[in-house]
Amino acid sequence: MKSIEVVAGIIFFKNQILCVQRPESKHQYISKKFEFPGGKVEPEETKIEALQRELLEELNIIPAIKSLYLTVEHTYPDFKVTMHGFLCEVDSKALSLREHISQEWLKPEELNQLDWAAADIPIVQKLQSNH
Repeated sequence: MKSIEVVAGIIFFKNQILCVQRPESKHQYISKKFEFPGGKVEPEETKIEALQRELLEELNIIPAIKSLYLTVEHTYPDFKVTMHGFLCEVDSKALSLREHISQEWLKPEELNQLDWAAADIPIVQKLQSNH
């Protein structure tokens, strides 16, 4: 089974967190699910460099990346993912959705209103338990 290493941005604007919705996929378990934006770490990159690149590519933003928040290991039906979630801050909600189909800015206690990708759920739970 393939293993991939990814980074995700837990992007705060004041007390709200950016949640983005994946497009439709042939894989039902991730199709149209919400996630924290990010993507794969390339071989020559650090985790921070990968997150900066992915957030610029996907959302056209350059947030302040603060610290590693949680690393999640999850096994989907056809691959394993190790996801490093980083706390980030932006000073504006302005962004461009280049790969996702929608966005929500929610307070931590509101996050469970969304249908999250399984690998993102431990981050959602930790964010909610800290508020």
